[in-house]
Amino acid sequence: MNTKLYKKVQTLAADLIDAAEQENDSAFEKFYAELKLLCEENEADEHKNHPVQWETLADFTEDFDDALVIYEKALELSHVRKTRDYSASIQYAMALLLKDMDKKTEALERITLAQASANKIDDPELQREIIQLLKSLS
Repeated sequence: MNTKLYKKVQTLAADLIDAAEQENDSAFEKFYAELKLLCEENEADEHKNHPVQWETLADFTEDFDDALVIYEKALELSHVRKTRDYSASIQYAMALLLKDMDKKTEALERITLAQASANKIDDPELQREIIQLLKSLS
């Protein structure tokens, strides 16, 4: 993954968190627009288009239905790039969102897929979070 891209996405994510914590809607919207533009600009570039940018954009998308569409885009890209770690975290995020939307059956399907991906990576924290969500949905 492009280190410069990763750092830019991480910086924007930190800025979005700060703006949200300060309840600064105009700053949040500005940083969100920057992240969205970054995703759109990189979408056509095989090397720069990465699931991390789309997953991060979805994480900060306030409309649940829109967020799910963006997570799907991130998930498709993670499959193309064969990044199980991103696949697991995206499926987990989708499961959380679906749970919040009271779509328990769909959330259970997603968390099961997340667990299958997470079992093939070394991320004990994500695996623990997946197991906890799976238990809460069962």
